[in-house]
Amino acid sequence: MTVLCLVEPDGDGLADASSRALALAGSLAASGAGGLAAAFVGEPTPAVLAALAGCGVTDLHAVSSPRLTGYAPVAWARSLAGLIASAPASAVVAAATDHGSEVMAHLGAITGLDVVANCLATSTADSGGCQLVRNRWGGSLLEDVMLTTRPALLTVATDAPASRGDAGPGEVPKVHVYEPDLTEADLLVQATESAIGGGAVSLATARVVIGGGRGVGGPDGFGPLEELAGLLGGALGVSRVVTSEGWRPHRQQVGQTGTKIAPELYLACGISGAIQHMAGCQAAKRIVAINTDPDAPIISRADYAVIGDLSQVIPALVTALRARSDSQAADLSSLADPAVRAFYLGDQDPASR
Repeated sequence: MTVLCLVEPDGDGLADASSRALALAGSLAASGAGGLAAAFVGEPTPAVLAALAGCGVTDLHAVSSPRLTGYAPVAWARSLAGLIASAPASAVVAAATDHGSEVMAHLGAITGLDVVANCLATSTADSGGCQLVRNRWGGSLLEDVMLTTRPALLTVATDAPASRGDAGPGEVPKVHVYEPDLTEADLLVQATESAIGGGAVSLATARVVIGGGRGVGGPDGFGPLEELAGLLGGALGVSRVVTSEGWRPHRQQVGQTGTKIAPELYLACGISGAIQHMAGCQAAKRIVAINTDPDAPIISRADYAVIGDLSQVIPALVTALRARSDSQAADLSSLADPAVRAFYLGDQDPASR
């Protein structure tokens, strides 16, 4: 028996949410539920294999079919059902991303098994069932659950604890190619996806997110926020009202009905901080709020707050960052001088420095 984890790519590597799902699946396997295996649709890259090895995965089931050229939720679920039928699993785990949640819902319908969503921790109970802790009500409370059905079908909260690399580098998992038996009905819905253009950073995995809400004022007000995100190597996120007004696309929405983020820094500009929005950003390591209203709900949840007009604060911040960037560029350009280069790079006799 194994714990089977569906993993998703992010570029050439492994998605951060899948790494978190593997951390939970690994803890379940270590507590007595069996070994740790992964399922991946397509051909895994060397970076994906290396990441899986670091998470302790011993076997990778690469789902391959000439008819499966993109994301097809029912076909993915049918593939997982075929895998657990041929190699029994004690649990099937996936990240609670849009794809993972949808696939696991279809898998539950196909197998007739319950799906427990947004898990944060799990272990094998003495009775043989799964003892779980999961988010409820947008993360405002935690629920203890005992799941007795096998295999257990779980999705893992995207802000669940990540693996600390305790498994070490490990051996590259053994790859088993699996070709599912798919019907026309399984392939009725397929999504065509394109990579984010312009070298943009993924909102779900960004280390810095610049958020904009109604206080931005309109579609034109997001230009400075985009520039700031670019200077910080981050991504732009928005509140639900922004997408409802049609100012920005839904894929940039942060919140309970949008993307859940866990960046190092979330800079929220002109966002009031409704509970649905906070459910999507509460895993951020630091929240900085810029708002003219000192009584806005987000102010009480922020680590730091700037009470002021973002149309003045953001340009000032952009100017300061540009100046720092120009200063660093000037320092680097000075290395063209042989004497300066020798001093910094150690080409010069230390005694003469």
